[in-house]
Amino acid sequence: MGKLTGKVAVVTGASRGIGKGIALALAAEGATVYVTGRTVAAGDDPLPGSVAETAAQCSTRGGERGGKGIAVACDHADHDQIAALFRQVRADSGRLDILVNNAFPIPDDLLEPKGFWEKPLSNLAMMDVGVDGAFVAAWHAAQIMVPQGSGLIVGISGYAAVTYTYGVLFGLSKTALGRMTRDMALELKPHGVAAVSLWQGLTLTERALENLAKVPEKMTGSITGQRGSSVEHPGRVIAALACDPAIMARSGGEFITAEIAREYGVTDDDGSWVESMRETRGSPIWQPV
Repeated sequence: MGKLTGKVAVVTGASRGIGKGIALALAAEGATVYVTGRTVAAGDDPLPGSVAETAAQCSTRGGERGGKGIAVACDHADHDQIAALFRQVRADSGRLDILVNNAFPIPDDLLEPKGFWEKPLSNLAMMDVGVDGAFVAAWHAAQIMVPQGSGLIVGISGYAAVTYTYGVLFGLSKTALGRMTRDMALELKPHGVAAVSLWQGLTLTERALENLAKVPEKMTGSITGQRGSSVEHPGRVIAALACDPAIMARSGGEFITAEIAREYGVTDDDGSWVESMRETRGSPIWQPV
């Protein structure tokens, strides 16, 4: 039995990167994980990974603990596709214990040192998916969690919520996600459902590794000054949160993943502690409600 055996999770944007790492970590603890994303099969995107591959790896990692992955093609800018996802969760599983709002489109020009007026308005997709899509996912998740009187909604944010990082829309999206999650926590509190935001620092995703190898000069000094964490580290922290009987005491708060990991005794893949960048990049705004 794993810590999350019998539990059901939805991880958005899990074809690759942080979302994939979170999905794998939750499945490894026994959870059934609905893996969502736009990349259905290998080769659909220049970067490696797909929802099918992640789901298959989740099932392998789940092993005897009962964890498994279920691939669901979903564009989180499309409200109808999000609704269909949660109809499937309700029909298949009848419950939902964890929602991780991770989906976030990264435009090709994110690292270009240009003004916001010099970049296309199509970059508003960061808001469409990272804020609007996250709200819609939480709206549907709450309709399952509130009647069962339990659940955890996690928003993947970062230091960009308080420190200029990559550009206006990136920072705006991450800031809005934190405030939205905090206010959701206020309304969910009477129903026993928790909502928190996690601040990720540099995470060694496929895209980050590619950028560090090809264009390190375009990465900000505050980013490249970090050693970086594995993609599964935040997933192990989320698993610990989901198992914490006192989780409601944290609801509404923003937490630096590296710091809360130490509280739960969660190390990275190599056994090291991930470094907090609080002193150089800023401190969370919202405290538990």
